[in-house]
Amino acid sequence: MNLSSLSLLRFFFALWLVSAEAHGAVQYQPAPEGSRLEIVNHEQVKNVILLIGDGMSVATVSAARFRGAGIHGRLHMDRMPVAGFMQTCSADRLITDSAAASTALASGFKTNNSIIGRTPQQENVVTIMEAAQARGMSAGLVATSAITHATPAGFAAHAFARSDQSEIALWLLKNRIDVLLGGGLAFFFPDKGKRTDERNLLQEAAEVGYEVLTQREQLLQSSSPRLLGLFADDGMTTHAPEPTLAEMTSRALAALNKNSQGFMLMVEGSQIDWANHRNDLEDAIEQTLAFDSAVREALDFAQSDGSTLVVVTADHETGGMALVGGGPDASTLEAAWTTKGHTAGTVPLYAYGPGALHFSGFHDNTELPVLMARLLKIENFPRQQRSVAD
Repeated sequence: MNLSSLSLLRFFFALWLVSAEAHGAVQYQPAPEGSRLEIVNHEQVKNVILLIGDGMSVATVSAARFRGAGIHGRLHMDRMPVAGFMQTCSADRLITDSAAASTALASGFKTNNSIIGRTPQQENVVTIMEAAQARGMSAGLVATSAITHATPAGFAAHAFARSDQSEIALWLLKNRIDVLLGGGLAFFFPDKGKRTDERNLLQEAAEVGYEVLTQREQLLQSSSPRLLGLFADDGMTTHAPEPTLAEMTSRALAALNKNSQGFMLMVEGSQIDWANHRNDLEDAIEQTLAFDSAVREALDFAQSDGSTLVVVTADHETGGMALVGGGPDASTLEAAWTTKGHTAGTVPLYAYGPGALHFSGFHDNTELPVLMARLLKIENFPRQQRSVAD
């Protein structure tokens, strides 16, 4: 190839990169060959990172692996040395919703579908994030949905119904969650029409020390230990010019790690669920690969830190996906679907870092926060907090 041809090739490659970025294409980098992580033998846990792929099944992970890493490749979650399965049913249904599932994962209590941070009898329950804060740790929530959506809400709010997102926004600030990154601007700002009390929570947050962000560039340049970043009115588009889930995860870790007492971070790949609800294989793959890029950020941090436990799972399965066809290179991968709703199927569970071996095998979703509390040496957990009447 002569110099002019090479220059032309470089020109068109650069043009493609600009076009891909403009259209929000995810440039996924699979795990390198031979990068499986080793078992960490000690159990001295300072930080916990819980990553939840909403609606993510074993089939969803498989489809993402085949397309993103190749038939013989590996996702970053595949590098984690401990794996198992988790049961997801709620207190009143075999098939859970995200509110009840998040409450179980956060508190160790089963509740009815739609309830956030409360028992079926409407008793508030202490979440693992609240318990961590009580002992001086920092707390963070990252999602591609509204940050007031069911899964992040379950870790820091107490509401009769997941639909009460304006109330949930108040809880997030009341509980002083140090890092809040995702969508949901409309539930914090009266001009967007979704608040009924006319309170400007962005202003209130700034007054108590949050750095308030609405643009990707602001996030990448941030240095504050307390961040409120809202990058869409409701759910994010997950495309440029918004920050990626991996970027939000990286910035959250940088902010939370300023606390010498440690931190707990929950990261949700919210829109895997939404793609599976639509039975959209291509978007389910894209969202899972974006989630796995966030997993990479968590694992890189944990490897460097040495005292961070990383747990990856799903709150429930959505869509009933089965992989039924595809060529030898997965370019013609096909899926069959059994529903556009949730299912009662068990979901995958992965762990890395100190104490990871406790997460091997089969678990109920209520067991995970109890294990985390034990490793963090948090006593008197799980427990109810107080009655709503109080």
